[in-house]
Amino acid sequence: MSDRQTPPERELSHAGSVVDKAIEFMMGQEISELAIASALLGGAMGLLSRVLPDEVVVQILQNAIESIENGEMRHAAGKDHAGEA
Repeated sequence: MSDRQTPPERELSHAGSVVDKAIEFMMGQEISELAIASALLGGAMGLLSRVLPDEVVVQILQNAIESIENGEMRHAAGKDHAGEA
């Protein structure tokens, strides 16, 4: 993978912090959690689709599905997840 596909830890952490703040802001605006999550997921998928081949995006989604099926996302509920994908 190229550097563009694997961001440095510091950059990933910074981006995750920005996303966490955006979520916090939207919740303060009383936007529903489902609307926030759907908008973030749609935006992330659109961005990934522009910068990665389809098969890589599919693998990312398959990894996410496996994490959900294994209960990994439930165990981490309540903590910030931005930048952990």
